[in-house]
Amino acid sequence: MIQKTPVMRICISCRKTFDRKYLLKITKDHKQGIMLQKGMGRSAYICKSKKCYSDSKIKKKLQKALKTFLEPEFIDIFEEEITSYDDYPNKGI
Repeated sequence: MIQKTPVMRICISCRKTFDRKYLLKITKDHKQGIMLQKGMGRSAYICKSKKCYSDSKIKKKLQKALKTFLEPEFIDIFEEEITSYDDYPNKGI
């Protein structure tokens, strides 16, 4: 039986590598705009640890990774979404 290797991505805040299913995906779709956890296009990943998503420079890091300006409304939605996650223990590789 062939085992699939997990898809690894890097958190833009702490720069640690995680399995993609443990990260929050923020995607910039050229038609639909900025989306959370879905879509195709330029993406950035943030781990679900409180230290990373409460980073004071997270807005700037997201804007740089997605190469776009983030509206204040998106930041409010993002903060509401990310605080609903439990603090995930870092299992970086």
